This record gives sequence, C-alpha cells and structure tokens, in this order.
Amino acid sequence: MGAVAAGSAAAVRARGLSPLVAAGACVFLLAALAIGVVVGPVELGLGGVLESAAARLRLPGATTPLSPTEEAILWEIRVPRVVLAALVGAMLALAGATYQGVFRNPLADPYLLGVAAGAGLGATLAIAYLPDGLRGQRALPAAAFVGGLVAVLLTYAVGRSARRERDAATLVLAGVTVAAFFTAWQTFVQQQNAETLQQVYAWILGNIPSTGWGDVLLVLPYVAVAAAVVLALRRVVDVLTLGDEEAASLGVHVGRVRLALVVAATLGTAAAVAVTGLIGFVGIIVPHAIRLLTGVGYRALLPLSMLVGAGFLVLADVAARSLLAPAEIPLGVVTAFLGAPFFAIVLRSTRVGP
Repeated sequence: MGAVAAGSAAAVRARGLSPLVAAGACVFLLAALAIGVVVGPVELGLGGVLESAAARLRLPGATTPLSPTEEAILWEIRVPRVVLAALVGAMLALAGATYQGVFRNPLADPYLLGVAAGAGLGATLAIAYLPDGLRGQRALPAAAFVGGLVAVLLTYAVGRSARRERDAATLVLAGVTVAAFFTAWQTFVQQQNAETLQQVYAWILGNIPSTGWGDVLLVLPYVAVAAAVVLALRRVVDVLTLGDEEAASLGVHVGRVRLALVVAATLGTAAAVAVTGLIGFVGIIVPHAIRLLTGVGYRALLPLSMLVGAGFLVLADVAARSLLAPAEIPLGVVTAFLGAPFFAIVLRSTRVGP
C-alpha cells in the first residue's frame, strides 16, 4: 500500500500548469473582455474605449473622445455587464470542474446538489406571491439565493440521514431526490399562478442583467470566497480522483475536504444563479474542452476553468445580445445550443462507471 500511495502521489504531482497554457488562457480572457466591451448596439470602438479608460485613470494628457451618453453606456451598462458575465462564467466553470473531481463524475455540473431546483423554486415563489412593489431587482435574486441554499442544506440533511457510508454517491442521490421534490413544487406553484409563467420562464432561461454595478457587487464576495477555498485545495482534488481509500492513505481527511469544496462551489453557484437565472452547460463545456486541449490535472484545470469560463460566458453573452439585435436571445438558450452537442460528444467518449 505504501508503494502504491507513493506512486499515486508522484502521478498527482506530475500534472502541472505550463506557462504557455496559462498565457493562452489569459489571452483568451482578455480578447473576450475586449470584444464584450466593444461590441454592442452602440459602436464605441476599441480606441475610444481605451482613451476613455485612460481619462478615467487620470493619465497625463488623456481625454475621452466619447460623448456623455456613450460614456454612460460604456461605464454604467456595458462594462458592468461584461464583468458580471465574466464572474458568473468563472464561477460556473470552476464549480463544474470541482464537482467532477470531488464526485469523480465527468458529467457532473454546478447544479448537481439541487441548487438550480432550489433557486428556481425561490424565484417562482417570489414572482408568484410577493407584492408588485417587492418584485424588484433585489428581491428576486435574494429569493433565488435563499432557495438554492435551502435545497443544498436539505440535500446534506438527507445525505447524512443515510445509514451507510456518506460517500460521494450518497450526496449525488440526495441531490437528485431534493431536486425532484423542488421541481415538482415549482411546477405546482406555476400551475396555480399561470399569469406568472412568462416571467418565471424568462428568469429560468437565464440572462446577464444590464443593471449597473449593483449585481457585480452582490456576486463578487461569494465568487471571491468560493474561488479562494477551491483554489487553495486544488491539489487535493487531484488526490480525491484516486478514490477515497487512496486519498486517506495519503493523509487527506476526505470527508472534511469534500465538504469544504462542495460548500464553496455550491455557495458561489447559488450567488451566480440568483442574479442571472439558470445558465446551463458552462460547467461541462469548459472543463472538458480544457482537458481535451491540454490534458492537465485538476491542480491546473481549476484555475484554467476560471479564466476560460469567464471568457466563454462573455462571448456567449455577446452572441445573445447581438445575433438578433435589438432583441436578445436568452443566454441559457445560447449555452444550450453550444452545450447539448458538446455534452453528447463527451457522453460518447467518456466511460462512466466501473
């Protein structure tokens, strides 16, 4: 067992992040951010944006060529929307990669433990029963966030009540159970309040709101804390993929580490979902695309997923608001169009189970 553990540890340590791959991910993110800021119904131009940024930074001799209206569009609408899309994309991709490593399931996604079902129910209850004056931009995300957290807490309660080893499979089965219950409850509420169906479905389909910096500030603390915890434990995720017994033989406290990783990923996902609605497939597309291109382990995959996930969702949002301009395609529809074929390819090429 000692020799096997030593060999496993050496294999885990060998999978690192090359500077070339890291630089490529950073370039992709910067290019996506530039496209997201420049492209829109009002053409601003990259030069004008850079000059405006220099003027905002009070660089010597810098002046903005943009009109006051263009300045407002840039800094109060477009830049916050791009930043929010980057934060949400980074969180969903990071959560997807984390779940896939923790649960040793290559098809796991950020909604595995019932976050989506709980957030959907919370948003539905807010839309259906809150007075009109309380259905504003703050109430709906708060209700969705609370719903997501309640679902995850209930998942853990169900998982802990199982009279067998509390392993990864137990949590997954508990999440499926809670998600089914919350989805049924949401369907019942929708049936009893048919007049709210359009608003509920608009939220469920997902979108990046153009509401300024408020949502960015709402999501940022949760994403920052979740990312800090996951990245601090990224080396351990590689060890968990070897199996619980092997990880324990290498000195990992499997239960505590799994709990910390799952709670962090789920908390960040709940915050992202609360603001944008349900945006699927990001947590599957991005980690698997990185694996196919680089073959890295989780120590490198997790930070790369954040960078590439941020750029991916920014570009998807550009497509959502540009393809049928001035109308917008729901962002969840865009990611589903991209994700469903990719999911099918991954499903065909992945061996799941023993």
